Amino acid sequence: MSDCIYIKSPREIELMRQAGKVTAGARSIARQAITAGVSTKQIDKLVHDYIVKSGAIPTFLGYDGFPASTCISINEEVIHGIPGKRTVKNGDIVSIDVGATLNGFVGDCAGTYPCGEVTEDAKKLIEVTRQSFFEGIKFAKLGYRLSDIGAAIQDYVESHGYSVVRDFVGHGVGREMHEAPEVPNFKPDRKIGHRGDPRLQAGMTIAVEPMVIMGDWEIDVLENDWTVVSSDGTLAAHYENTIAITDGEPEILTMADDI
Repeated sequence: MSDCIYIKSPREIELMRQAGKVTAGARSIARQAITAGVSTKQIDKLVHDYIVKSGAIPTFLGYDGFPASTCISINEEVIHGIPGKRTVKNGDIVSIDVGATLNGFVGDCAGTYPCGEVTEDAKKLIEVTRQSFFEGIKFAKLGYRLSDIGAAIQDYVESHGYSVVRDFVGHGVGREMHEAPEVPNFKPDRKIGHRGDPRLQAGMTIAVEPMVIMGDWEIDVLENDWTVVSSDGTLAAHYENTIAITDGEPEILTMADDI
C-alpha cells in the first residue's frame, strides 16, 4: 500500500457513492439472512449473487487468496471468518464484512447482528461498537487529524468496559480496497508525527471500522491464517462504513436505510 493519500474528485466521489450503495445493500441482504440454521456459506452466496446482479464485483473474493465474497465472523471471531458449513445458532452474534467494486471504485462496510434472542451483554456490545463509529466520525472533519477519530472511538468503547483491537485498523479506500492512510481505532501509544497522523482533507475517503472485544484487546489468528479471534474467548463485534471527508459533515457512502 502506497503512503500517498489519494484525494478524490467530485466525480470520483459520485462513483464511490454508487459502489457504496451496492455494498450497503449487500450488507443488508446478509443481515436479513441471519436466522437459526442458515449456513455461513448460504449467506455468502446470497451476498455474492446480489453484488453480481448489481453489476459489481465482490471485492473480497480472491483478495490475497480469500476464498469467499463475505467475511462472516461469529461470537468470539473478530474479523475474517471464512464462510462454510457452519450454521448460525439462536443466541449467536454474527459479524458481516463485505466489499463491492463498481466502475473501478470500492465500497467497504461491516456490521454485527444478533440471531434470535441474544444476551443483554451481547446486545450492549453490538450497540456500543456501532455507536463508537458515530462517536469517531464526529471528528471526521476538516482541521482534525486521524488520531482524533481513533481517540474518540477508544474513549467511548473503554467507557463501557470494552477493548478496542490494536492489531487491525481502518484504512483509506478508493480504487483499491486498502489505500493510505491507516485509520486506527485507538490513540497512538507515542507521538507519531504529522506525517503519520495527517490532517483530514476534503476528498479523502476512508473506512472507519471499530473492532471491539468484550474482554481484553489481544487477538489470535486461527490456523487457516485468516480468522481472527479474541484471545480470551470473549465476544467481539465489528462495525464499518466507508466515508468521504467534505467541507462540512462527513458523508457515509455505505449507509443503508435499515442499518
